[in-house]
Amino acid sequence: MPRSPVHGTRLDILEWLKDPAAHFPRQRRVDPAEHGVHAGLVAAKLGVSRRAARTHLDLLTRLGLLRATRLRRRTYYRRDEVRIAEVARMFEKGWQARAPLPE
Repeated sequence: MPRSPVHGTRLDILEWLKDPAAHFPRQRRVDPAEHGVHAGLVAAKLGVSRRAARTHLDLLTRLGLLRATRLRRRTYYRRDEVRIAEVARMFEKGWQARAPLPE
């Protein structure tokens, strides 16, 4: 599995978690907008095992792009919008500050 944070699967997960109610089935007892979704739902949407989904989710969490909340026996994941905005600003500054490539 590629270890790049910009792997297409991880970008899909981040996109789905923008609006979890639109991309995942309802969860009992948990509001997806407030707490996020658990790895089983992400795994089902990706068509992979829970372990594979957790690998993606754990990497995004370690990068600070997702927040993990433990409720009962499950961990729920949601976007950290503040951190995502910070990372986006860093990339914008980095790309703008670079000199053009020689031709």
